[in-house]
Amino acid sequence: MVQRASSQFRNGLLALAATAVLLSGGAHAEDHRHHALSLVGEPQYGPDFKNFDWVNPDAPKGGTVRVGALGSFDSLNPFTIKGEVADGVGSLVYDALMATSLDEPSTEYGLVAEWVSYPDDYSSATFQLREGARFNDGQPITVEDVIFSLDALKKAHPLFNLYYKNVVAAEKIGERQVKFTFDMKGNRELPQILGQLTVLPKHFWDAKDAKGQQRDLSKTTMEPPLGSGPYRVKEVNPGREIIYERVEDYWAKDLPPRRGMYNMDEIRYIYFKDNTPAFEAFLSGLVDYRQESSANYWATRYTTDAVKSGLIKKEQLKDGSVAPMQAFVFNTRRKQFADPRVRRALNYAFNFEAMNKSLFYGNYVRVGSYFDNSELAATGLPEGRELEILTPFKDRVPPEVFTEVWKNPKNDAPTDFRKNMRQAMALMTEAGWTLKDGKLVDATGTQMSIEFLIAQPIMERIIGAYIEDLKKIGIDARARLVDSSQYQRRLENFDFDSITANFAQSHSPGNEQREFWGSSAADKPGSRNVIGIKNPVVDELIELLVQAKTREDVVAATRALDRVLLWNHYLVPQWHFPYDRIASWDIFGRPEKLPSQAPSAVIVNWWIDAAKAEKLKSQRGM
Repeated sequence: MVQRASSQFRNGLLALAATAVLLSGGAHAEDHRHHALSLVGEPQYGPDFKNFDWVNPDAPKGGTVRVGALGSFDSLNPFTIKGEVADGVGSLVYDALMATSLDEPSTEYGLVAEWVSYPDDYSSATFQLREGARFNDGQPITVEDVIFSLDALKKAHPLFNLYYKNVVAAEKIGERQVKFTFDMKGNRELPQILGQLTVLPKHFWDAKDAKGQQRDLSKTTMEPPLGSGPYRVKEVNPGREIIYERVEDYWAKDLPPRRGMYNMDEIRYIYFKDNTPAFEAFLSGLVDYRQESSANYWATRYTTDAVKSGLIKKEQLKDGSVAPMQAFVFNTRRKQFADPRVRRALNYAFNFEAMNKSLFYGNYVRVGSYFDNSELAATGLPEGRELEILTPFKDRVPPEVFTEVWKNPKNDAPTDFRKNMRQAMALMTEAGWTLKDGKLVDATGTQMSIEFLIAQPIMERIIGAYIEDLKKIGIDARARLVDSSQYQRRLENFDFDSITANFAQSHSPGNEQREFWGSSAADKPGSRNVIGIKNPVVDELIELLVQAKTREDVVAATRALDRVLLWNHYLVPQWHFPYDRIASWDIFGRPEKLPSQAPSAVIVNWWIDAAKAEKLKSQRGM
């Protein structure tokens, strides 16, 4: 699943998205040492900061938090495309060279690396490893570990190979210094994406496991991994539960980018087949908090005495991150979706307004951009710098890019939807499809068919109305529910007609756009280009974005990319909600200020309030 993959990488890769201006003081000489990097402005904290202001530096440690997870897992290796990895492994067990700030868009502070430097032309980046950085077996983190990590990750997963493709050399230049050399100049993102490099223990992966078999980063494994992060795997019940324990002597616990964070002694991920038992487990007290994705549940299901009495707290926390493009995507590798007129027709046939009213209580906002809820979204007609970028492509993009403002079809009244359905049929006719005996068929008489692949039963209800509307125009539309492991396998091999995908973005998009929309990723199993886009203009716009030299150029290039993607009608946008809905049993303490980019990061900066937990225990008669 793309959505599931996004959650696995959300605190890792998908948070890496970036390209623009490292404005930590303008251009610098190679020996200028940066304690932090930002792609959108000056880092908020200077070299001598003590802790982030969205943590409690004196937060108490202790307690257990139980988290619900959906599906299953069969691997503890988050660095391969194979298998279903257990929740939390990537974000809890491993550290990176630098740590992302959850309150600043696209900003990082030194963690394993004490500082980073780079020349004026951004042709390389040098990192100084922090003295005392170590893995959880006591072994120090070395330059050799960092070099090994880059090579091993690129070999193990096509995502990493593409993301770090501009890094052509890594060499040791001092006892604790590593230099990365790039095959291009002027890419201001590259020092920062190297800062996001997960550091792996070379001595662990070079050795054999307890069964005498050589460890292999490209394969699944249920062996507890060795990392340098705040937690280690304590216990595994395959497919059902994984338990992490806090590393009491965690090497970075008192460093500024980690002080006051990761406060629970134990984190338990408990797996449920689907959303219904997961929700019931939360209400019964088997799970401690829940980030609610269902508007229906939020509006109608939280009616128990525990909610009414305040034992369970409901909150909506404002989320300042870029709204992800969540959408029905169509596999353009398949013949019936190759024509953009067909894909556009499928958008005209989607009645979002009716669905929002009947299922979501009017809470959702329709996604209208690949970079919604940010300054990066294309608006109006192209002008200024964006127009300059697009003009050379004028004969290679849909003419509407320059003449029309892209908008989703609206269905504010029943007459609107009838009009949109007629437009859908007109587009299908233009694309060579004919309605015959109630079936939409091509020149060979083959009926248009769409199978919506899903892994959660709740999606059957959500897409049911869309399926019925597609049937009205002669399409053989249906949902196919499969288990999470089969879903993942089919996704990796692009074996689907349509799925719901979620493309998370940052405020500074860059290299990762190659993986989302680039031609080179379209046929790589496991890549995030699930749509199968092979568009030379998109490729060229991505490279212009990657090499943007100012924030103004980043914004303009992103808007241009957004506009071209929209007018090629690669997907049918769904919806987003600008808040995090979170329900929790009243056992938590948290800072007064929450981080703007991840306000519901319970595991990161909340803690168990012992007095509240004891009070709740007595109130429940336990």
